Amino acid sequence: MVAQLGVISFSSCHLFHSSRQFSFPLHNPMAMATLSTDPVREWILTEGKATQITGISPVGGGCINLASRYNSDAGSFFVKTNRRIGPEMFEGEALGLSAMYDTKSIRVPKPFKVGAFPTGGSYIIMEFIEFGSSRGDQSILGRKLAEMHKAAKSENGFGFHVNNTIGSTPQINTWTSDWIEFYAEHRLTFQLKLAQQQYGDSAIYERGL
Repeated sequence: MVAQLGVISFSSCHLFHSSRQFSFPLHNPMAMATLSTDPVREWILTEGKATQITGISPVGGGCINLASRYNSDAGSFFVKTNRRIGPEMFEGEALGLSAMYDTKSIRVPKPFKVGAFPTGGSYIIMEFIEFGSSRGDQSILGRKLAEMHKAAKSENGFGFHVNNTIGSTPQINTWTSDWIEFYAEHRLTFQLKLAQQQYGDSAIYERGL
């Protein structure tokens, strides 16, 4: 089995990537011990049905999590990792993606696995989607977005069955019968309260209201 490992470190939004190749036979006990310490590789090479990882490359676009593309002989996987935050953030993301995926409207990646690293932090493995160079027809995107909301309509009203995050900031999704109330209380007001708590300035909250 041949694998290419990427060693990526980051500070703020700056990424550094280096890689090296090595090989070892599948029956090598040391190889299996190494595999078990990396749950991302372990999942790809077992439940992901790959026999080898052919490359790992960074994917840009954010600075909260580290994003990577894992190429394998079973296809490509999109992996996000965070060495400071537990799996709760990615669990909420996976549930949200699954709900959107099930509507069969807007194309979103299918989440496969969320877990914790033995040394701390967490990861999410999902389907890798290839994007073309064109931005496509934005009117179609708008219609698909409307289809998604119609398909996901709930008798509970407006919200979601779990809280999640916006970036790494908590986001409350308590069910509310009125969408204006939901947006005002659980999106705008909640964020203003967090800003007030963080900066100790009540003027931020009062001006926002």
